[in-house]
Order: sequence, then C-alpha cells, then structure tokens
Amino acid sequence: MVLAKAKIGFKGSILKVEGKEKIKKFLFSLGCFEGEEITLISILAGNYVINVKDSRYALDETMAKNIILAEQ
Repeated sequence: MVLAKAKIGFKGSILKVEGKEKIKKFLFSLGCFEGEEITLISILAGNYVINVKDSRYALDETMAKNIILAEQ
C-alpha cells in the first residue's frame, strides 16, 4: 500500500521507496528508509504530515505515492 492511500493515524513500516533518484535521495535525507517506522499524523491541503524518527515532515501527494508501506 502506498502512503497516499493510508488513513490518518496509520502506523507501520516502510517496505520500499520508489521514484526517480532525486525523489529517493530527498526521502532518504528525511529518514525514510526500508524498515523504518512511519506514522501518518494528518492530511492538510493535500500535504501528508508524517512522523519518522521523532521528526515531523509534510510531503506532497507525489512524494507520498513513492513510499510503499508494509501491509498490516
């Protein structure tokens, strides 16, 4: 399942990160690695607010579609 399809409050782990190299590098710089715990805090104005490694980030829908989550 992609992050863009997750419901608010989803807590799980990242299965893989897809997309072009530039997008992958940006997400890796935020701490979005395979196996890392991620929580979807909210969706505001098309931005997905996530919690990764005790930090909060807002990602647009394009970025959210590149994060594949492990099914729970």
